[in-house]
Order: sequence, then structure tokens, then C-alpha cells
Amino acid sequence: MDFDFIIIGAGSAGCVLANRLSSDARNSVLVLEAGPEDSGLSLRMPAAVLSNLKSTKHNWAFQGEPEPELNGRKVQHDRGKALGGSSSINGMVFIRGHAVDYEGWRQTGCDGWGYADVLPYFKRMETYGGGGDAFRGDDGPLHVHRAKPQDPLSLAFLKAGEDAGYPMTDDISGYRQEGFGVSDRTVFKGERWSTARAYLNPARKRGNLTVQTHAQVQRVVFDGSRAAGVAYRNRAGKTVVAHARREVILSAGAVGSPHILMLSGIGPAAHLHEMGIELRHHLSGVGQNLNDHPDFVLKFNCLKPVSFWPKTKPLAKVAAGLRWLLTRRGIVASNLFDAVACVRSGPGVEYPDLQIIISPIAVDDATWEPLKRHAFQIHIGLMRAHSRGEILLRSADPSAPPRILVNYLKDNRDRVLMRNGIRLVRELVEQPAFSDLKGDEFFPGAAAQSDAELDALLNTHTTTQWHLSCTARMGTRTDESAVVDAGGRVHGLTGLRVVDASIMPFVTNGNTNAPTIMLAEKLSDDILGRAPLARLEAEVWRNPNHETQQR
Repeated sequence: MDFDFIIIGAGSAGCVLANRLSSDARNSVLVLEAGPEDSGLSLRMPAAVLSNLKSTKHNWAFQGEPEPELNGRKVQHDRGKALGGSSSINGMVFIRGHAVDYEGWRQTGCDGWGYADVLPYFKRMETYGGGGDAFRGDDGPLHVHRAKPQDPLSLAFLKAGEDAGYPMTDDISGYRQEGFGVSDRTVFKGERWSTARAYLNPARKRGNLTVQTHAQVQRVVFDGSRAAGVAYRNRAGKTVVAHARREVILSAGAVGSPHILMLSGIGPAAHLHEMGIELRHHLSGVGQNLNDHPDFVLKFNCLKPVSFWPKTKPLAKVAAGLRWLLTRRGIVASNLFDAVACVRSGPGVEYPDLQIIISPIAVDDATWEPLKRHAFQIHIGLMRAHSRGEILLRSADPSAPPRILVNYLKDNRDRVLMRNGIRLVRELVEQPAFSDLKGDEFFPGAAAQSDAELDALLNTHTTTQWHLSCTARMGTRTDESAVVDAGGRVHGLTGLRVVDASIMPFVTNGNTNAPTIMLAEKLSDDILGRAPLARLEAEVWRNPNHETQQR
């Protein structure tokens, strides 16, 4: 089998590339996806997020290595395994990240990745429910729904932010990210709007696009230093080799892409030798620089019967499900994240490094089952962690999952910032807006006040926001830890690119799905030899008193 382009992975980036590259009828494109079709009804139901994560049918559910700073706990890393990838199972929260993130990318040597460079691609990819403007698009394939908070807890959260002196924002992905505002989600007409639905499905009728599911890639095949194809195991268990006339593009994600690179002999020489894999090209940065957003949850009893708990009872769930099936409306059409805050952890912090989001229901940490009482929880996400981890091979067997070590809280600065976040949330819920709603803090509990007490709880309860990234990062050829250049081309090889969250130099200060889609949109033009979209210079708000004030 011969194709112009072979795309490994039909996830958030791969679906975008499949659409854009096949839009030119002269290109033949093969997409290889290890998982199945995205045909399950639960994948369309926004409220079925936790159900999808509990199942391994559409979820790799990687088990991480024992985390040294988390008492040796193993954290599960959920990654999509279906058409649409993680966009088919994620929480659907849509946040672009701050303009300063992208200026930081540019300053690391990634020319063409400043905010003015990426903004036109963010606009091209979306149709925003709040309407188009200087920052938002109104005719793209990805539908982004703007929440309209109505439940008392989300409204109290927003008002409490105002009471506490934080700025309010009309759009966290627009002019002002910093502050309290409503959340955006990738939902359209009450259904999850994954990249499979936004990008891949409209392109599948094209004769020049071939999509193979249940295709487990074994390695990239080379002709000298040129990537010439891909060896993969098909649904019948037979190994097949597909040839690429122009490029092989890895879009297998921050776990899958470095995994496949190393299986193909590309990566740290000593590690590949240890695994018994013949070295094709030494790149020390493959699998290194692993970024994530650690997450910690505070839980409170609710004094009034306004939480969503009663809606999770068996009869109520059936009624809600029927309503959604008939109308695509109601609680099932929501991810239950309507209000969010992007704030700075303290004075001297240039732009938001904490994401705080409220859920109008509390769940058990181990089972994710709703607690049988009126309660709510508030998540604290550290958006710019200093700790770095790595992804390594477990063996040379392609079917063996890789080793994932994030090193949560290894850098003590992350502990300081997480403790700051806990104290800021506690201050928030003491505002007048919560006075008739907030009961006791039952986790971690008001008795935990000192740094040592909070650290002990961080050790036992810090987990992931599922934003693994940066394991094949962009950088210049002279940067020994960089894996790809600013066009996603793997240094020292030809015909091989990486296009997904693994090439971020460092993670953005928000959920990573939106930036990943943008990456693929932008690099699709580069792959096709098209000039990049014209830069859009847009001023964004930055707190003029950030050096001396926290808000």
C-alpha cells in the first residue's frame, strides 16, 4: 500500500490533519488508529464523561509508575483510544491558554509560534457559541459552546470571586483570561463535538482518505534516514507495511508519539540499548520534559438542596437520559463545569498559574461515584508546574505500555503553589455569596492548616488533570533536548514529523485540547507548503499591578 501521507493516530491532532491534507485531491492519506470507531452512544453524551473514563474500550488507561512525592502512588493516565482520541472521552473544557504562553514558545526558539501567529488558527478552527470577534471564530469546524450558568453553586462561585476582589472576564480565551468567568466546552446541539465529528467525519467521503481502525503501529519504517512507511498490526493480527511517498506524521499523543519513536530506534541511545532496540538516531529529548497539570480537590457540604446529587439517583438518571435522547437537552447535555477562574497564585506572578473550577456535585475519589448528600467540590489545577517527568519504554514489545513518571511535586515550588491555591479557595468560599450555601469543609477538613498538614494531604490526594504534554518538544537543532523543529520535523531525519501535544515546548496554562487542535491546524499549512495565515496582532489584558498584588 502506497500513500502520500500516513498519519499515526486519529486523535485531536490526527483528525485535523486527515481533513486538511485530504482536502487536496492530489494527496492520498492513510490514517491509522489503534482504537475502534467512535460509535458508542456514551461518547456523544456530555454527562457520560466519568462512564467513558471508567471503561477501557475507548481509553488506554495507562498506569503510571510509583510517584516518589505522592507516597509511591500510581496515577492512572487516561488517554483516548478511538477515533477522536482524547477529544472523544475528555471533559470537553475548552481553554486556549494565555497569550504569554505562546510568546514563551517563540522565545524558546520556536519561530512562528507567538500569539499573533497562533491566534488566526484558533479563529479558523472554531465556531464560537458566543459569536465571533477579534479573538473568536464563527465559521470553523469545531463548535464551542459558551456555558450559561444557572445553578446556585456556579452563580455563587462567580459572585464570590467578585466579592473577593478578583476581576471578572467576559471570555477566558479572549482579551482577558485572568479572573472569574463562564466556561466553554466542545459541545454542539447537546452532543460532544470531538475532532472526529468536527474534522474526520466530513472528510471520510473523500476517495483519497483511508481510515484504518484497530491498527496498532509497531514502528516507523526507514529507507536510510528517510521515513518510508509504517509497520502496523491490523485487526486480524497480521503485520502490514504501508509506504509513504511524502511523509509519516506521528499524531499519537504525548504518550504514544515518543513511545513509537523509541520503538523505531529514535531516542536516548543508552535507553534504547538497554531495551535491546537498534539505534537509528540519537535524540536525548524523546520522552523527556513531560509536563502535566496536577489537580487537588476541596469538598464542602451544601447547606441547601441545590447540588446535582438528586439528579444522579436511578429514576432521575433514567428521566434525564430519556430527555436527552428526545431533545438533546438537560443535565446530560452538560459536562457540569459552567464556571471557572484563572488566577495568579500570588504577587510577582505575571499571568494566571492556577485554574479553579467548581463542580455542583461531589464524588468519591476512588470510584467517582456521586456522594449521597448535597455537596460540591472545587478543583485546583497548577497550570505551570516546575516538575518534569519522563516516558520510557517498558520493553521492546510494541504491545507493552510505556513507563510514565510525571514526578508530581518533585520541585518544591509546586507544593508552595498548590498550598497557596488551597488557601485561596478557602478564602473564596468564605465570601458572602457562599454564606447560605457552604457547609463544613469535609475534605481536606478545616483542621489541616499548616504547611506540613497540607503537604501530607497533597501527597495522598494530588492527581492528574490528564494534560500530559511536551515529550517531543519543539526547539532549534542546536538545542540538544529538542526533538522537532518549529515545523514538527524530527531533527536529523527526513519525511518524519510529530504533530500533537508532545511537541509543545512547555504546557499552556489551561486544558490542552484546544492548543493541540490549533497545532494541527497550523502545521497542516506547513505540510501542504502553504503560507501561514496572516498574523493577528491583538492586545490582551495583563494585570498592571501583578508585581505587588495577587488580584
